[in-house]
Amino acid sequence: MKKAYELDIKELNSFLGGIKRDEKAVENAITYRFTNGLAEGSVNKLKTLKRTMYGKASFETLKRKLLWYEYNK
Repeated sequence: MKKAYELDIKELNSFLGGIKRDEKAVENAITYRFTNGLAEGSVNKLKTLKRTMYGKASFETLKRKLLWYEYNK
């Protein structure tokens, strides 16, 4: 990282700064095989469904539709 930083390329330095800020998270991502991808996928599905139903339905309808999608893949 030091050698890359010494190249003094703005975009590269910005990328390296992000890695440096999240150094522990990057280290853990390399070290461990665990991921939160399944949870992120469910959250993304919920947010997408919520956006498409905005202003058209109640919370109960949203809940029923989400549960239907979850169990009828």
